[in-house]
Amino acid sequence: MLLVSAGPDGPQATVYNTYPLNDCRPELWSRLDAEALAKEHGALTALLNGPRYWLMDAIEKDMGDDREIATFGGLQMYRQAVVTLSSMNPPPYVPNTVARNAVFVFDAGRPVFELVDPDGAHWVMQTWSQIVDPALGYDDLPHLAARLTLPDGWSYRTRTLEDPLRVDTSSQAAQVLQDDLTNSYSLVADQT
Repeated sequence: MLLVSAGPDGPQATVYNTYPLNDCRPELWSRLDAEALAKEHGALTALLNGPRYWLMDAIEKDMGDDREIATFGGLQMYRQAVVTLSSMNPPPYVPNTVARNAVFVFDAGRPVFELVDPDGAHWVMQTWSQIVDPALGYDDLPHLAARLTLPDGWSYRTRTLEDPLRVDTSSQAAQVLQDDLTNSYSLVADQT
């Protein structure tokens, strides 16, 4: 769930998710009304940013002792991050700045799914989404290149990690973008 408000540098979204509170029961999620939730929570708009599935093997994050929990249509969610949006409707393949203070860990020996931009920067898929294609599954991800409308100079690849991959944004903002199927990717600062 993203609650969008006016920020000092344009639109910003406060991000809430159910992890690790609950499994985001589909029957509750399907009944959420974005307009009603925006009004209830005093937001300009609410964006139903799911269903979404994590791909990393671990998340390291100091949430402190006083974690903010909000309830959306019966689903309890933790406040996880604030995203400075590039626009009210960010296009695919355009980065947004995310203050999430976390480390995403992808284990060695596991596949990762990446975008490589024209400058050679790697963007690792952090979540796959069923927003655009409700039937998209994990087994589809290695073959996603044929379905994406990549900008000139971009490529999509699958690779198996020889060493663990740590996307460390614990002390700096993350750069995150989405493809045209709304799968989300984090910029990998150290190219490996």
